[in-house]
Amino acid sequence: MMTKKTISASRASLILFLCQMITALEVPLDPILLKELSQPPTITQQSPKDYIVDPRENIVIQCEAKGKPPPSFSWTRNGTHFDIDKDARVTVKPNSGTLVINIMNGGKAEAYEGVYQCTARNERGAAISNNIVIRPSRSPLWTKEKVEPKHVREGDPLVLHCSPPVGLPPPIIFWMDNSFQRLPQNERVSQGLNGDLYFSNVKPEDTREDYICYARFNHTQTIQQKQPISVKVFSTKPLTERRPTLLTPVGSTSNKVELRGNVLLLECIAEGLPTPLIRWIKEGGELPINRTFFENFKKTLKIVEVSEADSGKYKCVARNPLGSTHHTITVTVKAAPYWITAPRNLVLSPGEDGTLICRANGNPKPNISWLTNGVPIAIAPEDPSRKVDGDTIIFSDVQERSSAVYQCNASNEYGYLLANAFVNVLAEPPRILTPANKLYQIIANNPALLDCAFFGSPVPEIEWFKGVKGSILHGDLYVFHDNGTLEIPVAQKDSSGTYTCVARNKLGKVQNEVHLEVKDPTMIIKQPEYKIIQKGGQVSFECTIKHDRTLLPTITWLKDNGELPDDERFIIHKDSLAIMNVTDKDDGTYTCVANTTLDSVSASAVLTVVAATPTPAIIYDRPDPPFDLELTDQLERSIQLSWIPGYDNNSPITNFVIEYEDGMREPGVWHYQTEVRGTQTTVQLKLSPYVNYSFRVIAVNEIGRSQPSEASEQYLTKAAKPDENPSGVQGIGSEPDNLVIIWEPLKGFQSNGRGLQYKVSWRQKDVGDEWTSVIVANVSKYIVSGTPTFVPYEIKVQALNDIGYAPEPAEVIGHSGEDLPMVAPGNVQVHIVNSTLAKVHWDPVPLKTVRGHLQGYRIYYWKVQSLSKRRRRHVEKKILTFSGNKTHGMLPGLEPYSSYKLNVRVVNGKGEGPASPDKLFKTPEGVPSSPSFLKISNPTLDSLTLEWGPPTHPNGILIAYTLKFQPINSTHELGPLVEIRIPANETSLILSNLNYSTRYKFYFYAQTSVGSGSQITEEAVTIMDEAGILPPAVGAGKAMASRQVDIATQGWFIGLMCAVALLILILLIVCFIRRNKGGKYPVKEKEDAHADPEIQPMKEDDGTFGEYSDAEDHKPLKKGSRTPSDRTVKKEDSDDSLVDYGEGVNGQFNEDGSFIGQYSGKKEKEPAEGNESSEAPSPVNAMNSFV
Repeated sequence: MMTKKTISASRASLILFLCQMITALEVPLDPILLKELSQPPTITQQSPKDYIVDPRENIVIQCEAKGKPPPSFSWTRNGTHFDIDKDARVTVKPNSGTLVINIMNGGKAEAYEGVYQCTARNERGAAISNNIVIRPSRSPLWTKEKVEPKHVREGDPLVLHCSPPVGLPPPIIFWMDNSFQRLPQNERVSQGLNGDLYFSNVKPEDTREDYICYARFNHTQTIQQKQPISVKVFSTKPLTERRPTLLTPVGSTSNKVELRGNVLLLECIAEGLPTPLIRWIKEGGELPINRTFFENFKKTLKIVEVSEADSGKYKCVARNPLGSTHHTITVTVKAAPYWITAPRNLVLSPGEDGTLICRANGNPKPNISWLTNGVPIAIAPEDPSRKVDGDTIIFSDVQERSSAVYQCNASNEYGYLLANAFVNVLAEPPRILTPANKLYQIIANNPALLDCAFFGSPVPEIEWFKGVKGSILHGDLYVFHDNGTLEIPVAQKDSSGTYTCVARNKLGKVQNEVHLEVKDPTMIIKQPEYKIIQKGGQVSFECTIKHDRTLLPTITWLKDNGELPDDERFIIHKDSLAIMNVTDKDDGTYTCVANTTLDSVSASAVLTVVAATPTPAIIYDRPDPPFDLELTDQLERSIQLSWIPGYDNNSPITNFVIEYEDGMREPGVWHYQTEVRGTQTTVQLKLSPYVNYSFRVIAVNEIGRSQPSEASEQYLTKAAKPDENPSGVQGIGSEPDNLVIIWEPLKGFQSNGRGLQYKVSWRQKDVGDEWTSVIVANVSKYIVSGTPTFVPYEIKVQALNDIGYAPEPAEVIGHSGEDLPMVAPGNVQVHIVNSTLAKVHWDPVPLKTVRGHLQGYRIYYWKVQSLSKRRRRHVEKKILTFSGNKTHGMLPGLEPYSSYKLNVRVVNGKGEGPASPDKLFKTPEGVPSSPSFLKISNPTLDSLTLEWGPPTHPNGILIAYTLKFQPINSTHELGPLVEIRIPANETSLILSNLNYSTRYKFYFYAQTSVGSGSQITEEAVTIMDEAGILPPAVGAGKAMASRQVDIATQGWFIGLMCAVALLILILLIVCFIRRNKGGKYPVKEKEDAHADPEIQPMKEDDGTFGEYSDAEDHKPLKKGSRTPSDRTVKKEDSDDSLVDYGEGVNGQFNEDGSFIGQYSGKKEKEPAEGNESSEAPSPVNAMNSFV
């Protein structure tokens, strides 16, 4: 009896081994065996337990199973039978249990929520799927809320709450600005796991108005946006530093429960100034190596693949120079059930025994329950061969009726596991699955493994023999594996031969032969040796190998265990590696690796590069040309060329370039032939037939190329049949009834002789016609007329010359000409996705009607009219092309609330087919564009008139306008915002009760039932209040209201006033000088000319003053009363002062003290009050008045 590597301890363990073996055989089971054997159902594919579906797409619930005979399928929903035939939207894929629920045409995914379970059944049992919970994904909108601006003192903490809508699955949160750029995050500013944005302390650069939280729902590919949050940071000096406190989590301790195998995420975010840093520790232990990661600037601790050993207390410590704080999180790791030993399929023969074992663990410990054919085993039909013992079912003396599928369910509060395992009772004679006469090749002194994969029930016994009539193998020289494999631990040359595997059980016997060849090992008989070489020299490493004559070796050279540098200085020969002009970088270890298909050997040597011995200056130059070229060994297809190198001019020759001339076709034109290393002076050249060759050689060194050598003697090769056929053979049609065959013609001496022609052959594919051929010359195209439209042809083009034909060419497949498609796509359907996007479906046309290569489908669509404007416009058709055999496409960029038409056409290489009937569809309302204009006019002290135009694109029925406005103060700060809703039929509005002399900013937009459109903004100013002007003097002009802009701050006005003040100053100086000289003013002269000294009127034409007295009496200047009606003044009232010109409306002093009064000859003097002196004040007093 043979010895085995593993000896069975009992019949039960043998049965368990059989179970494992048959399970292993199920995967590579050959198709013939699979067709012959009965087998209970096995679930091969099913949807996940928690299946979240896209509510916009059809629901596909997978259930695939195999078995013999093929199983039938049934479904339950929420624990009761699901009658598929009663629901028109539900279908089952052919030869499958997969459900397809059609919700694309009006169905709702919510109606099909529930728990589904599939059963696959045949005559040998029933397998069941997991409970598949179907839930449609949800991406709700953000709830509307009023987001208040955040005003924060510099250095204080801040939390911006995101509070995303609850979706299924939960959304991914991120923060961006208005430009869709992610907001920068760092140790100070970061996003928490809940989506909130935390600031440990704020800085002035945090001020911005566009903190926007986005929620991305990946399942539906939608992104929802929260209202922007405005943050304004105001500064207070100095900043007060403070020790850290935690923003999240709150308190000093918390608890966290996580499931085994999940990712554990713990978070601590602290505030403080300076910004605190976070450190994590595990109390009483170390953080797990290779599974611990720190994220979010060490604020998040991430542990992957958690297990019960990761339970414990985790402490985060936040620290800055002022102190620290900490928080302890107690982590408890629970576990949904997981397999220790899952039940495995059991194949038994009648009368045998066996067991099914189902062992699972979890926290808490899972409960194990058994089902048979989908029914709890307690209420299933009794089987006397079956006994349930907890997590084990024991079978004894089974019969064919014992075949069934058993289900093991392991469950606790965190989940469940369900496994199907069948018991298949079969009586089958032995079969050997290893291919007959399989050849095994191994290298001597290595183990040899000869396969004998088998199947049978009962389990066959395996025996091995060597040779046709050899004895049974046994003993220490062999190892017999339970799967039938024979192992020869140390194979020798005499181990080669034929081996026979025999499998037998009580139902029969079968045998199979395999062959073993033991090869000689590959050896390196001359290894590379250690070399020391001067820089600039040459070095060579040898590597000679010996190998089995039936194996083809390859030699590879490595430098420092990597590839050789890509450098032409490294030259690889058959048995050596040469390095020319060695540099310092060439220093290293060089390895020769010899590989065959069965083994690999290597040997290494070190190269040390040393500095070259200093030598006198050497002149380097290009080498001299080679000479004395000689042609020997002249054959039809080859010749040997030899030469003598010229002087290398102190730079070693690295290679020789050989060129040739074809004296028959291109005399005087030299072509590259080949290249050899610089140490070689002979080369065997391959030649083409019918070429008159001459050769020349060029030497190359690092300086450059030598002049070409003298040409060799000429050698004319004999003509021959062409060696090759034309390339690029194609068959295409230029018209519906022809086939154009084109090819790349042979070039130059590819013809191999005179009389180059082409034999063009063709026949219709899969019809059985004979080849039709024609011989042409000097062309690269042939047109076959009268062909059917777009049918496949087999084509070949063969070259020939006066000597004969080229080898038989390869056949290519071409097609005759295309014609326009015959039919239009049918069943065109339009599904409106939103107001600007529609999805179009159509049925594909039959391929036979395409009459060409299907390039795709083309949709023509155009806007018929806008439903809001109710008028037609110029029709501009748009085109979208969808490549390939698609049956749907998206139409983007539609205008909301509009009628569209479309049709679909199929496209081939010839063009478009007929259009489908026009399909009319309408887009729903959208939000309008901004109003066409906003004009603000008629400003008063407290009102403004607004006029506007309706939106250019209303995109629906306008229901109202919204006007928002707010004042802007002198520092450009915005005041409170006021909102007014205006009926849609209004085009103007008078806005009253505004503040005088105030600038307002207006925001104006239109609304439809869908929402608000883009806004238009404008600014306007109410006029200045008269309360801001000094009371006018008697007789002064009327005060005029002005705009809010202060004229006194305008540059041109300041310049004008400075000029006026300068003129006054000059006038005063002139007056002062003339008085000191005893002269008189023009006023004085005029007084002398008048008879009545009491009457001294002012000159109205030049605006000059009356005479000033010479007296030094400096009396205070006083305001005068109203001028008498006769427009004269008394002499004592004629002493003008600058004070008199500063009282009226036009006589004011600016804020900087500059005089801005108005000087006019028509200004009337006011009579003096009381008995004042008639003497004029001194210039000093006048200047004091001015100042």
